Amino acid sequence: MTSAAEHRKTRPSEADAILNALPNPVILIGPDGKIVDANNAAEAFFEISTQFLQRQQLKELVPFGSPLLALIEQVRAGNAPVNEYKVDLGTPRMGGDRQVDLHVAPLTERPGHIVVMLQERTIADKMDRQLTHRSAARSVIALAAMLAHEIKNPLSGIRGAAQLLEQQASSEDRMLTRLICDEADRIVTLVDRMEVFGDDRPVARGPVNIHSVLDHVKRLAQSGFARNVRFIEDYDPSLPPVLANQDQLIQVFLNLVKNAAEAVVDLGTDAEIQLTTAFRPGVRLSVPGKKSRVSLPLEFCVKDNGPGVPEDLMPNLFDPFVTTKQTGSGLGLALVAKIVGDHGGIIECESQPRKTTFRVLMPMYAKQPDASQSDPSRSASSHSASSHRDDVSGTPLRASQER
Repeated sequence: MTSAAEHRKTRPSEADAILNALPNPVILIGPDGKIVDANNAAEAFFEISTQFLQRQQLKELVPFGSPLLALIEQVRAGNAPVNEYKVDLGTPRMGGDRQVDLHVAPLTERPGHIVVMLQERTIADKMDRQLTHRSAARSVIALAAMLAHEIKNPLSGIRGAAQLLEQQASSEDRMLTRLICDEADRIVTLVDRMEVFGDDRPVARGPVNIHSVLDHVKRLAQSGFARNVRFIEDYDPSLPPVLANQDQLIQVFLNLVKNAAEAVVDLGTDAEIQLTTAFRPGVRLSVPGKKSRVSLPLEFCVKDNGPGVPEDLMPNLFDPFVTTKQTGSGLGLALVAKIVGDHGGIIECESQPRKTTFRVLMPMYAKQPDASQSDPSRSASSHSASSHRDDVSGTPLRASQER
């Protein structure tokens, strides 16, 4: 039986293990404002080891005049916990915008010491923005259906009348009738593009090798709009298949690569597009109508070294008709958001000068159990063949799950 003295000796290490198991950064601030202790997540957040953190004043790590410093003094004076939401702790050393929720509380066992827990808002904001993107897509679906019915029919009549007038018009008037036909065709083309949003028919989905999709998109880009751009590939070869429709995935990444190519068009020989894939366990999305959360472990990124997206466009980047191009319609990224959302995934953009990243998180393909496994009369005869198929098709999936 463990003695009281032995139990006290083991408690500090147990407490450290518990703190280090938390995914959120936790730091302990002393009465003099110095960092007394920190968990592993805090090391990752500040990109500094605990030993170095313990030699720092907190005010040296956060922006000048940060609300966090005032919260600590408020907690120390009132001896009561305080929460603050959406506080930016980003610094030039750590990167740009680093919004967090702050939970600050006094440590009653050690007077004057304050415990601070940071909760990054990245994933929460992704969920909120994704729901906004889907809502915007639904609005465009209704608008597209109305436009298709109410505009295309009158336009066909206008175009037909212009063609009849063209047969009897003078050479000068033919220019005007041709202008009417061209503009009518341009409107019909725009309506046709919007009709894609209204297509709610179920699409066949299955296991798709994302690397085959990206290689296909890269070949298309290099033979056309991105022939002068250098491509860099950073793929995870053990990545399992994604549950998707291959044609729609090609459409998604062709749009993203085309946007990236247009962003770097003025860089000449320095133009660069990077395609990356990775396995990111731990990202889960709550989907309306489902009790369980959907896992989104597959990460696909399209990065470019262009000037970046204007800050005022970032909150509405995936909304319809939002674009920085003078001749663009602003429907490309909206269509991308709809397709990714229909697949149960998330698309997010992070932009800084010389580094813009479009990140797509998707669910992986889970092999359905064979119906013969539930039939005793068939299971014995098909055991050998099914085992061989499992060995061939399941290897990448098992390798990724073990990582």
